[in-house]
This record gives sequence, structure tokens and C-alpha cells, in this order.
Amino acid sequence: MKFQDDSQNLRLRLSVITITVLAMLVALGVRLYFLQVVKGAYYAEKAENQRVRLLPIPAPRGAIFDRNGKMLVDSRSTYNVIMSREDIRGKDFNSIIAPLSEGLDLDTELLRERFEEIKSQPAFESIRIKEGATTSDRAWIEAHALEFPELRIEEQPQRRYPENGSLAHVLGYVGEISPQQLEQARFKDKSYRPGDIIGKEGIEAVYDEFLRGRDGYRKVIVDSRGQIQETLEKVPPQPGQDMVTTIDLELQEAAEAQLQNTPTKRGVIIALDPNSGEILALASAPSYDPNLFTQRISTKEGRREYAALLNDPKTPLYNRAIQGRYPPGSTWKIPMSVAGLQQGALTVEHSALACGGGITVGNKFTRCMGNHGSPPLDYAITKSCDGYFYRLGLKMGVDGIISMIDEFDFDKRTGIDLPHEVISQTPAYWKPRLEARGEGWRDIRTVYASIGQDTVQITPLASLRAVAAVAIGGRMYVPHLAKQFRAVSAVGEVGMEDYRPAREARGFDRPDPKIIPIPQAQHDLVIKGMWGVVNNGGTAARIKMAGFDIAGKTGTAQVAELGKDTGANKDHSWFVSFAPADKPEIAVIALVENVGFGASFAAPAARGIYDVYYRQSRHQEPPGAAQQIARRE
Repeated sequence: MKFQDDSQNLRLRLSVITITVLAMLVALGVRLYFLQVVKGAYYAEKAENQRVRLLPIPAPRGAIFDRNGKMLVDSRSTYNVIMSREDIRGKDFNSIIAPLSEGLDLDTELLRERFEEIKSQPAFESIRIKEGATTSDRAWIEAHALEFPELRIEEQPQRRYPENGSLAHVLGYVGEISPQQLEQARFKDKSYRPGDIIGKEGIEAVYDEFLRGRDGYRKVIVDSRGQIQETLEKVPPQPGQDMVTTIDLELQEAAEAQLQNTPTKRGVIIALDPNSGEILALASAPSYDPNLFTQRISTKEGRREYAALLNDPKTPLYNRAIQGRYPPGSTWKIPMSVAGLQQGALTVEHSALACGGGITVGNKFTRCMGNHGSPPLDYAITKSCDGYFYRLGLKMGVDGIISMIDEFDFDKRTGIDLPHEVISQTPAYWKPRLEARGEGWRDIRTVYASIGQDTVQITPLASLRAVAAVAIGGRMYVPHLAKQFRAVSAVGEVGMEDYRPAREARGFDRPDPKIIPIPQAQHDLVIKGMWGVVNNGGTAARIKMAGFDIAGKTGTAQVAELGKDTGANKDHSWFVSFAPADKPEIAVIALVENVGFGASFAAPAARGIYDVYYRQSRHQEPPGAAQQIARRE
């Protein structure tokens, strides 16, 4: 019998096995090296995060007050439903939409949109899926803790604004920072995170950096279900700075009430201190409720409410004081008068120009509302003689009018501390554009521009700022709403990672006025004419306040050609003013859209503000009663 020698095959097999085992050990060693050395810190942190979590403690946003310490905006505690994304790794978001929608009364489409938004955000960030959680919401989350360990309830501050839309266009509102905003450099540089609440409109947006606090945090131990077992460390938040505004709430409420009493309920009333630029009241009607954006916008009903605001033809979201451009009508005659004197088209001693009942330019006759002979400047202002200002405009020429526009900053923003202010459009804007189109500038346009029509459309705030500067002899301040930000103490210990330095008190940062040179004699002549508008038989005689002389100018601005100026195309009603005439303390402008004569609607509305101011400052009832008048300008 012959035996077969298998020793060589056995040695080969042993060699293969040995090499395979060695290769596996090498691969395992490399993998262990990669996991423990190369990625050791990453996985150690990841493992720690499964056990230790940092839960933010939202900082309360600074409260907002009026100039007398009355609360305008505060933050009150509410409960939000928060979802930890770390606890839903591997889950399909779509699979939890239905149960969350049913259990927490959330709109499925809104929830789906929310999940889509956060897909591109870091996985360690939490998600706010419902604000203002009810008692039943909290009970549902407790009952479903095993099924949805990723859900928790957090107490957070929620912004509360005045009811009925009061001050909406001044205060604005806050909202959650959007993914688009997170990509912008100005937010990246300030370490904003998904879910942060920031100012979206109004002074909330402009002064977000000061109103916004610095969040604290709790370091806690959680179990496998995400339930908190122990608090290891707590760092308190640093609240935002409280803001004292220049607003006088009593004057603000009076301004809003005056607008509500007008036929169209659309317009603007602004009151400011001409000696500083501090805005005492700013009302734009119609208005809206900012609480929509902090309390209801995440609901289906809130979305419908927002859509209705966007589609409302009365444009309630639109701040008419700084975003509305209107032909100023005869209120434009005040800066025209100052410029005419400055440029030598008139002199104090020889300021008379013919009225002629109007003027003929080419083959077109443009009328005046009366025939005033050859009045001096003060009388022409008092009686609002269009014929006078047609001729003044032609003497100055369009370049003289443009020089006036530049002097009074009508071709710039006023600089108010509110977002979205637009620049007025005037001959300085239109002349180069008309020339570029080959149309040229015709004298008839100069005639129209001289009484604030055709190529002149300005914002109410720009008009008030200019006239307030005339009132006090040429000092033109930046209108503003910030009076003071209160100091906030430091949080934590110096040198520690969680230290937050103290934040100092501060005021408005642009307090110095632009100086417009108006010689005293020229100033006195213009003011005499404005004083006569109310106190010497002028166009607003029936709002006279004996002992508290109002100086003003009415305006009736066409928005459609004669014959079509009815209904929705009716003239705008203007009145710009200040008081007392000899030493101004307050300046007021009123614009009421599409109601007719300035003396009939805007002037009485402004008188309503002066009544309130008189009671405040003189501690007695104002002389006479504000009356509606129907007198043509």
C-alpha cells in the first residue's frame, strides 16, 4: 500500500491562515488606531454628548419704555416644545410628522416646512417645533416620553406688544432667525445660531444688538431616553439692555386716535422735539398687530392672517411716515421761501411778487386759488398764494430748487433709526433722468415743482425735519427714537470662559445737527407768514390757540388731474407746524390720504396733538376747542 505525502499542502494552508490572521490583526490594529488616536477626541466627545448635554437658558430681551417710563414692550414666560436632533438620528422626519401633528395640534404642512428648513443645519442643534405649548401639549409629551424621547418642554421668554397695533411701525417685532440670514456675514460674525430670536422690523431690528441678551446654559446628565438625571453646572443668562425711547405714549395714543377719526383712516401724524430731533409720536395708519409674529405666525390661522396683511390694498405693513412718498402740496412753500431769500430771488425788504390769479407758461394757464395782487412773502405764505410761488420758482430756476433740495437733505434719508426708509423723489432725482431720455426740463415743470407737485414726492418725516429746522433758525437734527439704553451688569468671573462683560449705558449716537444758514431777518419773515396761517386770518385760522401760538402751513396735494380728483383720487390733506411760534417746543405734521383740503382734516388732527401737549406741559385745559373746518386753502 502506497501513502500520499500531504505535508506540503498542509504547510501552504498554515501559511495562508497565518497571513490571513496577521492581515486581520493589522487591519484591526489600524482601525483601532484610527478610532482611538486619530478620531479619539471626536468619538470621546460624541460619547460624552450622549451622557452630558448643554441646555441653553434663553436670555430675556431688554424691555422697551416710553420717555416717561411707561412699559411698551416686555417679555413674558411661555413654554415651547423642543426637539433634540441628536436623539432622532436615523429616523425619517416624515415618519413623525403625522403623530406630532395630531398630538400637538400642529399643521402638517408647517411642520414639514420646518423639517425641511433644518435639514441643512448642524445635527447637534435643537429644533423649536411649537411655541406657546399648552397644558395639554405638556401632558401629551409626558405621556409619550418613551415613544418620543427627543421631545422636551423649555420655558422661554416671549415678546408681548401693545394691543390693537399701537406703535407697531415703531416697535416692529421679533422672530426666529432664518436659514438665509444665518448665511449672511452680519449674522455669522455675531455667532447667531439656528433657533435664535432676533429683531425683524422696527427698533427691534435696528437695536437688536443691544436689546438681545446673552444666553446662559445648564450642563446636565441625561439617560438613554434623554431624560435629565442631574445638573452639573449652571451659567445664568445676561439680559438684554432695557431701552428708553423718545416716544411719549400719551401723544402717541392721541395721534393714533386722530387718524382713526379721519374719513379714510389712512395717513401719518408725527410729533418731534425740534430742538433735539427726538420723536414724540409716530403714527401710521392703518396698522397691524405685531403679536401675530411672536404668538400666532406658526399656526395655520396665523399664516392666513399674515397673508391677509400682505394682500390688503390699504397696506397696513407699510410705514407711511418713512416709506410713503407723497406730493407735499403747499407745505413745500416753506423751504422754497427760505431758499428764495437765501439765493437772492427775494429780499426781506423787497419780497413782493405778482399773483395774477395764476400764470401762463407757453400755451398753458396754471391757476391760483385766488387773486392776491402783489403780496409780500409773509402774506403769500399766510394765504397760500400759488401764483406767487409759480413766479418764485421761475426766478430760482430748477437749479435753484435743486440747490434747496440738497440744502434740506430731501435727496437723502433723514437717518431715522428705523429700517426701510426711502429717499424722497424730487427734481434732483427726475431732471437727470428726463434729460437722459431726451425729454429735457421744461419751465412748466418748474412751475409745478414750486408748489410741491408733479416731480416732487417726499416722505412726511423729511418734510417735518426740514420745517422743524426752519422753526429753530436752521439747526436740522437727525430724527430718532432711541433716548437711552440702560446699563447691564457683568455675568460670571473675569477670565472664565462663560464671562460676559458689563454693558454700559448709552444714548443716541448722532446728536449733532446740520447747520443751515438762515439769517435772522429772513427767518423772522418766513415765521411771520407761518404764524399768520393760524393766527392772522390764514388757511388754518380755526385751530388757533390763544397764548400758545401755532405756526404752520396747510397743503392740499393733487393726486389726479382736475375733474378726476374724487373718491380714491381725492387730494391729500397736509398740515406741518410747530409751537410756540416764537420759541418752538414741539413740531407736528399730519397727512391724511385722499380726503381733500389740508385745513379741513390735517390741521384739526394736528391741533388734537397740541391739545394733549398743552395739558401735559401747562397743566391746564388748552384755550378753545379743536374744530373741523371746511375752508379752502
